[in-house]
Amino acid sequence: MTTSPTTPPAHAGPGSGRFARLWRGRTEDATWVRPAFLGLLVATGLLYLWNLSASGYANSFYSAAVQAGSESWKAFFFGSLDAANAITVDKPPAALWPMALSVRLFGLGSWQILLPEVLMGVGTVAVLYAAVRRRFGAGAGLIAGAVLALTPVAALMFRFNNPDALLALLMTVAVYCVLRALEQERGSARWLVWAGVAFGFAFLAKTLQAFLILPPLALVYAVCAPGGPGRRLGRLSLGGLAMVVSAGWWVALVELWPESSRPYVGGSQNNSFLELTFGYNGLGRINGNEVGSVGGGGRGGPGGVAENLPAGMDLPARGGGGPGGGWGETGIGRMFGDAVGGQISWLLPAALILLVAGLVITWRAPRTDTARSAFLVWGGALLMTLAVFSFMAGIFHEYYTVALAPYLAALIGMGAAVLWEERTHRLAPVVLAVTVAVTAWWAWTLLGRTPDWLPWLRWVVLVAGAVAALGLLLVGRIDRRWGLGFAGLGLVAGLAAPFAYTVETVNTAHQGSIVTAGPAGGAQGGRGPGAGRPFGGAGMMPPGGQGQGGQGGQLPGGQGGQLPGGQGQLPGGQGGQLPGGQLPGGQGQGRGVPGGNPPQGLPPGMRQGLRQGAARGAGPGGGGMGGLLNGARVDEEAESALLADADDYTWVAATVGAQNAASYQLATEKPVMAIGGFNGSDPSPTLDQFKQYVAEGKIHYFIGGGGGVGGGRGGNSEISTWVSETFEEVTFGSSTFYDLTSRK
Repeated sequence: MTTSPTTPPAHAGPGSGRFARLWRGRTEDATWVRPAFLGLLVATGLLYLWNLSASGYANSFYSAAVQAGSESWKAFFFGSLDAANAITVDKPPAALWPMALSVRLFGLGSWQILLPEVLMGVGTVAVLYAAVRRRFGAGAGLIAGAVLALTPVAALMFRFNNPDALLALLMTVAVYCVLRALEQERGSARWLVWAGVAFGFAFLAKTLQAFLILPPLALVYAVCAPGGPGRRLGRLSLGGLAMVVSAGWWVALVELWPESSRPYVGGSQNNSFLELTFGYNGLGRINGNEVGSVGGGGRGGPGGVAENLPAGMDLPARGGGGPGGGWGETGIGRMFGDAVGGQISWLLPAALILLVAGLVITWRAPRTDTARSAFLVWGGALLMTLAVFSFMAGIFHEYYTVALAPYLAALIGMGAAVLWEERTHRLAPVVLAVTVAVTAWWAWTLLGRTPDWLPWLRWVVLVAGAVAALGLLLVGRIDRRWGLGFAGLGLVAGLAAPFAYTVETVNTAHQGSIVTAGPAGGAQGGRGPGAGRPFGGAGMMPPGGQGQGGQGGQLPGGQGGQLPGGQGQLPGGQGGQLPGGQLPGGQGQGRGVPGGNPPQGLPPGMRQGLRQGAARGAGPGGGGMGGLLNGARVDEEAESALLADADDYTWVAATVGAQNAASYQLATEKPVMAIGGFNGSDPSPTLDQFKQYVAEGKIHYFIGGGGGVGGGRGGNSEISTWVSETFEEVTFGSSTFYDLTSRK
């Protein structure tokens, strides 16, 4: 390898304007470098801004917390779901802060919420480019940035309001800082401190997932950094201290704050953020024992929800490390399977090949060689995250894989640059050709999973990849311009399919808690709320027939047999309510119950839920599974009822489960209490606390038809029962309310 670290930019002369310096960039760069970089950022921004408002409030769970934070600084600090601070989201609040500030400045709306996510996407591309180009040149940086921008799951999550966008940005910043620290002996402590700060705030975005790549990065620095062993360990200690301080200040304040004057920590069972961190959001994700989650603790174990289902009906077993389960197949092939492959794996085989090639080429370099260190850092981050995602037995959604995108993209850019530089050696052209051929074949395979969507594209990619691979076999013997042409053709062949998936993604609205990139109808899931995954289109029912929103499934024997219609579809927009809760099935298409009456043979609670589904409908904003996936549609009459005398109450309404509460809160911009938090399974408030709130006149209405998972646990189902037995039922439009100021 002959490339060397890029030197700092020379200062422009006194006659140069700021715009000229911005456009020209470094004086030692070719004239095309800075315009190409700026063009990449502009193109990424325009791509991600396209059709942005189509997703509305996207995940209304987080949008409601954003709205609350824009109204109350206390809600902003804690990440509360409502401005009256009843309960928080089930994550720390850092990812909410940019969106809440945007809404506070510009008002509540889709663009105000999602624009910060787009800016995070553009920022991630910029940081990735800067990290790669320092050692491998501008061409490598541009390739890496383009690969990241055109990864389908990246285009999904940098236009969505889940915490993953901020996490991806901060992880890329952390890697950049570690690479800078590896370049120099003097000043490396400063860069490690900044890396620690990035890790700390990433923890405040998505807790322990931020630390997945910490072991490989720390190990590479300890072995490969300049200086003696003691000095390296001392600098790592400073970085660790910065990480603890930048994450711990918020954790300490929450844990020390009197419980009586702060919101309940959503997602925990003991009102503790530390419990949330190491349980539901921590080890529970690894072993599947997520107390309080949608299947926590296995088949209806303590704190789980399966025990709330009627006899004869159960959820798939969770955890245990088996090959299957409620969150899909586990194992080394998970990232390449039907559910995940189209999200992230288009260039994953190429990244792994180029990682090995880069390490082989740099293997004999000195200990402190920055090129080898870069391959170890990016490769270690990729492999560590890949291994955890592949084998974790707990909650796993396809969009989590956006965390892999920067690492994968960096390896593509770096590996391509190194092999191109070594193209006159005998094996380098062979590896380049194999990489392009494998990428084209894998794209052909993935496109075959959506055979009715652009069927011609898979053959174009395959042929173009084959031609490019054959040309690259001769790259060391032919004119450089021909070699660049074949390399460019190979790059186009590799990016064509993910680009098409990305365009389809930005042209599609995505709402709810479980979203996927790419075209609808693919095995990986598709678009819209809950498509193709547990508690979404697939539901948690045994497979049985194609539903309106994915797989509907059959009811086990003894519970009414197959659902009406003979195709496993739920005729109601809500999916129907089970005793104490709601059916974890598909959302239907808002068709309602044929003839207005539920079919016979179903449990009474389910029949009641189907009646509500018939009246309410679904579609975007429909509350599949009692609002677990997305909230209910709020009509004008219900909104007007909640706004009447709203200022006389702390909460205009309460309902079980956060998604339904979020819908009414976003419609009225008034606090709505989410009983039981996201899943409706958190023990907050207790029945006695709720009775006290009602007695003090703090809550106006209780909204029926919520329920989260099985109606919640602890006092949450008791609250629903007490309300229905004690207060008058009223109907506003298609919504059923209970007036908590009017007893029966």
